This record gives sequence, C-alpha cells and structure tokens, in this order.
Amino acid sequence: MYKTKILATGHCVPNKILTNDDLSKMVDTSDQWITERTGIKERRIADLSKGEYPSTMAAAAAKEAFSKCNLEPNDIDLILFSVTIPDMFTPNTASWVQKHLGITNNCACLDINAACSGYLYGLTVADAFIKAGNFKNILLFGCELTSRFNNWEDRSTCVLFGDGCGVSILTRAEENEASEVLGTVLGCDSSKGEALILRAGGAVKPITHEVLENREQFISMDGQVVFKSAVKTMTSQCAQLLEQTGLTKDDVTWFIPHQANLRIIEAVAHRFEFPKEKTIINVQKYANTSSASIPIGMNEALNDGKINRGDLVLLTAFGGGLTSGTVLLRY
Repeated sequence: MYKTKILATGHCVPNKILTNDDLSKMVDTSDQWITERTGIKERRIADLSKGEYPSTMAAAAAKEAFSKCNLEPNDIDLILFSVTIPDMFTPNTASWVQKHLGITNNCACLDINAACSGYLYGLTVADAFIKAGNFKNILLFGCELTSRFNNWEDRSTCVLFGDGCGVSILTRAEENEASEVLGTVLGCDSSKGEALILRAGGAVKPITHEVLENREQFISMDGQVVFKSAVKTMTSQCAQLLEQTGLTKDDVTWFIPHQANLRIIEAVAHRFEFPKEKTIINVQKYANTSSASIPIGMNEALNDGKINRGDLVLLTAFGGGLTSGTVLLRY
C-alpha cells in the first residue's frame, strides 16, 4: 500500500483588498465591530472583469506549486476541486482548470462541494486513491469566490467572507520517506443544515424575480448555532483522531484550523489546549475563504519556512451541511 506525500503547494488571492473601513462605507458596521467579533481586518474580492474566477485563480495557484517540484501538468492523473460556487454548473470547474493548465492527457476531473470542509474531504479521497494505487499524482484544490454569495447589505454575513484558492500536489511517497496521511475523521450533522444555507439557485428553488426580490440568492447563517457546533465538533474530532493514531497534542508540530473566525480558532485551540504560537492564523488578512483557507494557510507557512519535512500537522474544518473534517499528516 502506498503512502501519500504533499509534494508542493501554492495559492492565489485576488488583488483587490476590501478593508473593514471600506465595508463601513457600504453597510452599518465599523472596523472595531468587525475586529472584536471576528478578528478580520480585510479580505480579498475577485474582479470578474479582470477574469478572476475559481478556475483562473486555481491555475495561478497550481503554477506556483509546479514551480516548486519536478512534475509537469501532464504528470497529473486526477484533479480534485473543492468549490462552493463553481465557474458554472456544468462542465465542472476541475475540467476548466485542466484546460487552463494545458493538460492534454485526459486526466480525471472531479468537483467536490463540502463547503468549508471540502479541502479535507478531498484530501481524504485523494489519500484513499493513492493508497489503493488508482492514481499517482493528484492536484487538490480548495478554491472559493465567496463574494458571489455575499449579501452586501447584511452586516452579519458580508464581513465574514473573502475569495482565494489554495492547492496541493499530492503524490506517492518513496519507501524511505516519512510523509503520509496518518488518519482522517469526516462527518456531517444535517439536522443543523439550515444554520448555514444558500437556498436559491439550485433545482429546488431556481432563480426567479421573486427570489431576487427576497434576496434569497445570498447565503444566510445562524451564527450562534454555527459557532457552538464548530467549536464542539472540531475539538472532539481532533481528540478522536489523536486517540486513533496513538499520538498526543504534544506530538503535533503545527495546527492549521479552518479560518472562519478568530474567536472560533481561539476557542478550539483553548479547548484542545494547543498553544497559539503553533497555530497557523491568517484570518485577519483573508477572512473566511471557506475550503481555500487551510491550503492557503499551509502554503504561507511553508513559504515562511515554518513547516518542515517530518513535521506532524493537524488540520480541522467545519462548514455548511454542517460538514466537518480533521486530518493528521506527516509532512
């Protein structure tokens, strides 16, 4: 059985920065109000007129990753693409990434929608494929244009989200390498699914004049339900995974939680008793980039020289559905 290695990473965020002060000119809010409740100072917003879409951001992120390793785009066997708002309903966005990267080997292309947990769902799927020998080299993206479902008149949600993309090139580890995915835990509590929901735009409620008048094409959220469920679930999954693998929190080198809200991150780290200096945090710069947040955080930590080969890295996320996922890997 093969082991999975993260060979290289990359990320891409739009050029446009929307600060809290900028938002205060659009909706009844302030930098102090946003910072105290979320820890967010600014976020990136895609400019569609400049061709910034999920697929184009992904291609840019992938080019960074390829520049760090000895693989070429045509060495990829499978593209897994986590996205909530895709380029379009069909064809899938993974196929557009294949085209943008000039991949001509007809590799498999698959989109995943598990909201903020999507990258970890994808990492679990990719690990299973590599272990089984189905695929050797996999491009795994977490890519989101959350600004597409933002209601810019609702201060309770519009301050939270930002756009961005992160990518990992996954491959088979050599026999003498320590890199591997040590364990995963995935879950979903659909009984609370309406706590974070975008009701319109799908088969159940297509876009109509009535939908637009009621502004149902935007995301809505019960913040208290999401907050409590996120903290409880991510903490319990981290403990569960360490118990399964026979490791302790002291063995973990780096903790990379989903960057939804600084209060959630701090609450999980506190309950898990994990030191802040070993927790990767960038929510202040990018806000909640959904499934892109963990791969962006990982790439920045790698670029900064924080994460090194052999480090034990714990990843955890929680999102709409309400989906959840936790992965422990040795980088």
